[in-house]
Amino acid sequence: MIIQAIEVKRISVPLKKPFKTALRTVHSLESVLVKITCDNGMVGWGEASATVVITGDSIESIESAILNTMKPQLIGLNLIAYEQVFQTLHQSMVGNTSAKAAVDIALYDLISQRAGMPLYQFLGGYRDKLETDYTVSVNSPKEMGEDAAAYLKEGFHVLKIKVGKDNIEDDILRIQEIRKSVGNQVKIRLDANQGWNVKEAVQSIRKMEDMGLGIELIEQPVKAHDLEGLKRVTDSVDTPIMADESVFSPAQALQVLQNRAADMINIKLMKAGGIFKAQLINQMAEEHGIPCMVGSMIESRLAVSAAAHFAASKKNITRFDFDAPLMLLHDGIDGGVTYEGRLMKMQKEPGLGLRSVSLWEGGK
Repeated sequence: MIIQAIEVKRISVPLKKPFKTALRTVHSLESVLVKITCDNGMVGWGEASATVVITGDSIESIESAILNTMKPQLIGLNLIAYEQVFQTLHQSMVGNTSAKAAVDIALYDLISQRAGMPLYQFLGGYRDKLETDYTVSVNSPKEMGEDAAAYLKEGFHVLKIKVGKDNIEDDILRIQEIRKSVGNQVKIRLDANQGWNVKEAVQSIRKMEDMGLGIELIEQPVKAHDLEGLKRVTDSVDTPIMADESVFSPAQALQVLQNRAADMINIKLMKAGGIFKAQLINQMAEEHGIPCMVGSMIESRLAVSAAAHFAASKKNITRFDFDAPLMLLHDGIDGGVTYEGRLMKMQKEPGLGLRSVSLWEGGK
């Protein structure tokens, strides 16, 4: 099972509605598809989302990293010895985690196809269904309340609310409006995307607790590098705090875990460099008694299928943030995981179960 060819292609897919966070506003999915072909004719697919403000990876840097650095080192390697292949991938260059993730996903697609198993079963097979949340972009309180009510009507019972864009008082007004719109039947998670400082975070979270807004958890309230500040917030409030941008690598995860700087960790394949390293992060978190969520950037169903397979395979991964494909105007993927409202089901075909990737033909 020798790697013979590695190809890439850029794709662009408009979103139904702009996706707004404290860090950016996104109007379309911009990513790179990866196609790896082996000597036996088997094909594996991967995808890397360009998220410059989080990973530092652009479309151009992803393409260059794959074609000019990773490809020359991987061509000719035998996937039967996949530990060697993944070590080569991750030692090929520093950083460039999104590019590594795209190649990693394609490799795992191939390996699990060779094993004749869906990827989630190959990785552990803990469950075959997931419930995703749906993200409410940061806008005016009125618009966010209306969006939240619409997502509830579509059947979503967990909402992830983007905050941290301007001042804390506005964020609290947003949450009040959303809670008024959806009642108490919906779980609400907040994601500040590093938008608060430590004092703001502690004061606002305590205020929301006193107001009884029923916040399930809060993601990354402070700057990614500020682990001391993250720990201060975690230690000062009752609401669980989740580390996101603070954790890319297993080494960073270990720092968070050893310092008890957060109550949970959000693993994303584009941050971790793919499934190979993501598994290490989850295993360390589990040994420390810390549950994980798996989420995604703005990605197509190709990359989200890989993340969902990983999430479904592990007991310690208890929360799932896989709404990105539902935000796209069109899909372009036949196969992979399927959506029935908020519920996601793993397919039974080997690998990622992709029957066709029309985005490869139609993407620009």
